[in-house]
Parts: sequence; structure tokens; C-alpha cells
Amino acid sequence: MDLNTIRVTVEVITFASFLGIVAWAWWPTHRAYYERAAAIPLNDE
Repeated sequence: MDLNTIRVTVEVITFASFLGIVAWAWWPTHRAYYERAAAIPLNDE
């Protein structure tokens, strides 16, 4: 296994991880959680 193969493999794994995180963040079922989290600074307690 040469260095270029390792670099390409790591790049593909990193990109797939990035796409997975983006998909998880934009998943419609997580919307309520993010709306609550966005309102935290506005809550006066």
C-alpha cells in the first residue's frame, strides 16, 4: 500500500463522515431539539 492510497482512503472516510454529520444535523426529526436549543439564550430565568 503506497502513500497515495492511504491519503485517498483517509480523504474518502473524512468526506463520508462529514456528509453523515450534515445529514444527521438536517434530519427533520431533530428540528424540535434545535429550535429549543436556539431559544436558550432568549429565556429569562
